[in-house]
Amino acid sequence: MLARTLPFAVYLAFLALAQAIGWMAETIPAIAPWQQWAALWLYPIKTFLVFGALLYFWPRYQELKDRIIVKPQELLLAVGVGILIYLVWIRSTWPWAVQGQPSGYNPLLAGEGFGTLLAVIRIFGAVVVVPVMEELFWRSFLLRYLISPHFESVPLGSFTLFSFLGTVVLFGLEHNLWFAGILAGGAYTILLYWTRRLWPSIIAHAVTNLGLGIHVLVTHEWIWW
Repeated sequence: MLARTLPFAVYLAFLALAQAIGWMAETIPAIAPWQQWAALWLYPIKTFLVFGALLYFWPRYQELKDRIIVKPQELLLAVGVGILIYLVWIRSTWPWAVQGQPSGYNPLLAGEGFGTLLAVIRIFGAVVVVPVMEELFWRSFLLRYLISPHFESVPLGSFTLFSFLGTVVLFGLEHNLWFAGILAGGAYTILLYWTRRLWPSIIAHAVTNLGLGIHVLVTHEWIWW
């Protein structure tokens, strides 16, 4: 359980820290100068800590080592799902489908040199670290844990309506675009059910995030980050 929950918990802790610094900066003047620093640099720190945790626990991720080779048809399906969710994501900005106020992430605020470095780290985090970390938590751990606390005894891709709805809704609520998040969670979970392996869901998730990253860098619509 720890191997699949700790990287996700570290990720959430840094999100909470960034939110806390933002709130404190509004009321404590001494905190205000740190707000932009935190907005820029907490992400790379978070990314490398989560990446380190994944590497540390890698020997325990049997679901990533079994049947690691993805069939061509599974790869095409995963890429197609990832692109579809990207297209849905950038169009799901209706007021009722958004919670909170997304602040976005503009690495160029760090200056020309550091801005490029932060953009590369952001892409690496979004395409490599986040998909592995989130799919291990949501679709390897929680989806099975909601079926049985002895989740490792539950075959990957086992279906119950409760575990499906619970995981998909919670995954959606993790995001500012909660409706798009629910659609994405549903698509990645159905992909898991279809293939009975985690890698296609990871690939689809990575393709979605890569699409968003390219979109952001081309349009400078930082809100998607």
